[in-house]
Amino acid sequence: QVQLQESGPGLVKPSQTLSLTCTVSGGSITISDYYWSWVRQPPGKGLEWIGYIGWSGSTYFSPSLKSRTSISRDTSKNQFTLQLSSVSPEDTAVYYCARNKVRSDEFDYWGNGTLVTVSS
Repeated sequence: QVQLQESGPGLVKPSQTLSLTCTVSGGSITISDYYWSWVRQPPGKGLEWIGYIGWSGSTYFSPSLKSRTSISRDTSKNQFTLQLSSVSPEDTAVYYCARNKVRSDEFDYWGNGTLVTVSS
């Protein structure tokens, strides 16, 4: 059973960089043919995919967030990390990490999510 757990600050000030880590257990993030994504849901709105890091370390981001987003990984800890720069209150959301298989639009495992509030 794969489990994902988000961790990081719950409050970030405007213009700063949001940083969240997803710790994965029950499966390696280097296993072939899987993407490890970040997804967010602002209050009262739908889910928004942010980007992923693949099993080989390749990354791909939503065009709307690409200029402010990076995703990295630490394979020794089986973790991957989201950094979103120059945040504003519009980046306030519940942030989730999730896994999906190549050529599938469905996420098969999700973290519980963590609320990040951007406020001074």
